[in-house]
Amino acid sequence: MKGKLKYFDFTLIIAPLLLAAFGIVMIYSASMVSAIVEGFEATHYLFKQMQWFFIGLGGFIFCSIFPYKYYQKLMKIIVLGILALLISVLIFGEVRGNAKSWFVLGPISLQPSEFAKIGLIMYLASVYSKKQAYINEFNKGVLPPLILTGVMLGLIVMQPDIGTAAIIFLIACSVIFSSGIRLKHLLLLILIGVITLMVALPNMVTDVRVSRFTGAYQPFNAPDDAGYHLIQSYLAIGGSGLSGEGLGQSVQKLGYLFGAHTDFIMAVIAEELGFLGVIIVIGLLATIVLRGIFIARKCEDSFGALLAIGISSMIGIQAFVNLGSISGILPITGVTLPFVSYGGSSLLVLMVSMGIMNNIAMSIKKREQEPRPSHTKPIPTQKAYFKGGKQWSS
Repeated sequence: MKGKLKYFDFTLIIAPLLLAAFGIVMIYSASMVSAIVEGFEATHYLFKQMQWFFIGLGGFIFCSIFPYKYYQKLMKIIVLGILALLISVLIFGEVRGNAKSWFVLGPISLQPSEFAKIGLIMYLASVYSKKQAYINEFNKGVLPPLILTGVMLGLIVMQPDIGTAAIIFLIACSVIFSSGIRLKHLLLLILIGVITLMVALPNMVTDVRVSRFTGAYQPFNAPDDAGYHLIQSYLAIGGSGLSGEGLGQSVQKLGYLFGAHTDFIMAVIAEELGFLGVIIVIGLLATIVLRGIFIARKCEDSFGALLAIGISSMIGIQAFVNLGSISGILPITGVTLPFVSYGGSSLLVLMVSMGIMNNIAMSIKKREQEPRPSHTKPIPTQKAYFKGGKQWSS
């Protein structure tokens, strides 16, 4: 272990840990009142998130040491496990937030769709890294992995959890786009997606989902109904100023702002810590995303590069959707802010993902620092082009 420490990517250690630690503090601040109202101790959500943090920390350490290339050998087990979880939750799961998305085992709650994110990233990275020789052939190189992707998305939509399904779809698009797919094939996939959406849309439209759109883009037309949550978010953000009202001094968390410690935690951060607090959180998230892209570009292994770009996309897309929801750019979807919002399954998956990315970075650093034997030929380098129409080249 000591020998491995010198290869650790400390950016991928410090930034996630700072965000998670900061999130624990803000969860306590945002949830004290709601925990008491629900009949718990004021520290209820604080201690639960801390428990998940330490479990996630163990996952981070393990995945930092475990060689990422071995995930390819375990891919069948990973895929079958994810499918089993997604099917089982439809049968045995518990309904929360109008979606049957949770397993509840005593004090432990698990959301299988969170594990599906990293599972699908691994699967797509593994398959498309093996298909580089014929990535320009749509039927042979592009289409087959999309069948399993469609099955996973379908199972999540059946819960129904449209927000998570949309994020997983965008993550899948980022991995596929980065694999070197031709632009015309990418446009064909977009066309297929649009047609599928148009066919499924009549069954997906409900009064609740329509109200989310009207609440996002016309909140003041229904200030006591569809627009209520967004208006409360505006009040929290708008009156924050540069440094906010002070830690613990939020008014909106006192029963006005729904999901103050989950979906809308950034609104509480803005109210209590102001513009400075918001910029720090966004800066740390951006650091992780950009570091992941940098690692993907330096990685000589196509599987590792696609894995890194998928993890970076997962964090970036989820952060964008959450911030877009609390600011009225996007409809409210119930998506948490990575590392910061309350949620054990989300935090665990994110910490494991950071461990995997750290292991990829360690392999790059080890390759760069360890001298090659003089009698061996240099290893051909590969360069990742994260745009359509380009392939991995040696």
